[in-house]
Amino acid sequence: MGLFDRVSRLIRANVNDAVSKAEDPEKILEQSIMDMQEDLVQMRQAVAGAIASKKRVEQQQEKAQSEANVWTQRAQLALQKGDENLAREALVRKKTHAETAAALKTQLDQQTASVDTLKRNLIGLESKISEYKTKKNMLKARASAAKANEKLQSTVGQMSTNSSVGAFERMEEKILEMEARGQAAAELAGADLESQFVSLEAGSDVDSELAAMKAQLSGSPVGQEALPPADAQPMDAPVDNQAVDKELEALKQELDNL
Repeated sequence: MGLFDRVSRLIRANVNDAVSKAEDPEKILEQSIMDMQEDLVQMRQAVAGAIASKKRVEQQQEKAQSEANVWTQRAQLALQKGDENLAREALVRKKTHAETAAALKTQLDQQTASVDTLKRNLIGLESKISEYKTKKNMLKARASAAKANEKLQSTVGQMSTNSSVGAFERMEEKILEMEARGQAAAELAGADLESQFVSLEAGSDVDSELAAMKAQLSGSPVGQEALPPADAQPMDAPVDNQAVDKELEALKQELDNL
């Protein structure tokens, strides 16, 4: 492959890519309808011209045929008058006009077929343009919706990396974290208060049980505090070991004196 072909293909590819990117569906649809409308106008002009040409050929054919008929009548008249040479001349003229009429008839038949074809094509183009106009409105609506959706998605994509949105999301997370810490502190404070009340209740139970045991030992009714006699030594008073030793020595001396 030559260098020129490669460069040419590269240029065409870049141009086609640029044109493809620059194409706006809505504008292209509008331009397509306008082009078809222009084609329709040109086709109507062509059909009108073909019909006019057909009418001219038809008139020429009718005139040539009429001239042929006239010269036929003149040839008959000349024979009736006994002028054979004049009759022959009239027949020559009649033949010329008849041949012209036949040629025009062939041309007229061809133009009639051409006009019929042009009329069918014209009707088909009018129907297609009407159909495309309806489709154009629907396609434009779909193109507008697609553009709006594309723009929305692009905006959302840009917002995800936007510093303002990022700051907003960070503050939201921070507030959620603060709320969570506050709830945790409240739960801990409630748990500590609950434990204090449980401790108090447990202490009350022990004190009640201790008071009941003391009441049983002293014979007092349960629920009343048993007070020892004024001269009684408390059960839990410490024993005076020296006094005991003295009393024991005194007993030993008494035994020795016996």
